[in-house]
Parts: sequence; C-alpha cells; structure tokens
Amino acid sequence: MKIYTIVGGVNGVGKSSFTGVLKSRTTDLGVIIDIDKLTAQSGGDPLAGGRKAVRTMEDCIRGGVSFTQETTLSGHQVRKTVRRVGELGYHVRLYYIGLDTVEESERRIANRVALGGHDIPGAVVRKRFQKRWDGLRAVLPYCDEAVFYDNRNGFAEVAVYRNGELILEGEYRPEWIKELSRHL
Repeated sequence: MKIYTIVGGVNGVGKSSFTGVLKSRTTDLGVIIDIDKLTAQSGGDPLAGGRKAVRTMEDCIRGGVSFTQETTLSGHQVRKTVRRVGELGYHVRLYYIGLDTVEESERRIANRVALGGHDIPGAVVRKRFQKRWDGLRAVLPYCDEAVFYDNRNGFAEVAVYRNGELILEGEYRPEWIKELSRHL
C-alpha cells in the first residue's frame, strides 16, 4: 500500500521529534521529507529547500513510493498534494500535534535556536498559529485517518478524526483540542 503520512502542527510543536518517534514504531513512512533539513543542506535558503522538497515529493508520487512530510499545513502545496495522492490511490494519514498558545511555540523555537537550530520570524509564527485551523480543515476531508497529539509534556494522544467527526480520547483535554472541536 502507498502511504502519504503528514506530520502537521504549528512551528515549534515538535514535528521532527514526533517523526523520530514514528521511525521507531513503524516501517511504512517511506521517504521522509524534512524541509528544515533540506533548507540546511541548501545553505539555509528556504526557497531552495522548498524546491527540493517538492521535487522529492514529485519523485515519490511518480514512482508510487510512500512518503512522509512534516508541515505546518499553512501553504497550498500540501493541500494540492493531499488531494492528488488520494486520487492516485495513496492511503493518507495525518498525525497532528498541538499546543495551547503561540507563546509556547515561540518559547520552543527560541530553545531550538539556543541549541543551534533554525529560527522562524515571530510574525510568521503568529500568523500560522492564528490560521492553523484553516489549514487543518482543508486537508482533513482527504485523510483516511487522523490522530491528534498534545505536546505539552511528551506526545499524548487526545483525539482521532473518523467519519467526519472529531472523537476526543482519554481524560486529558488541552485547550487547543477544545478549540479545534468548535472549529470543525
């Protein structure tokens, strides 16, 4: 089975860390497309990194290869890709990671920068955080499965999306999942 795995969430939420967790749990991630790594390999040029990511996805799709993409869901490319791969018979799964506040995202990004990682301008982080539900709503109808995790203190599963409905799981209810349930 061809699988398109999306690891989504706002900047600083822990998408790369979650992908690492997935790599230890499953063998069906295929080619992992990490735009941050591709950008670093391109001398820090985000446009060059983005072009490499798109080329890699195109190569995977043409070859019928499973692939995984980390994304904030803020651009149009992931929306086009999710529709297209669904039409081509890919199984589409989404792992979405959330945080309650933009300040949490900004603190995590500052920590990453202090450890030598990449920065994201604050205005970009705030804009993406504000529009996070728009991007999520655009891709959810094309997902065969979607699982939601909170990353306040490790990855805690808090909901799944099945048959057009967000189903809350467990007793833990972070504010962002309550907010999401009102937006769907």
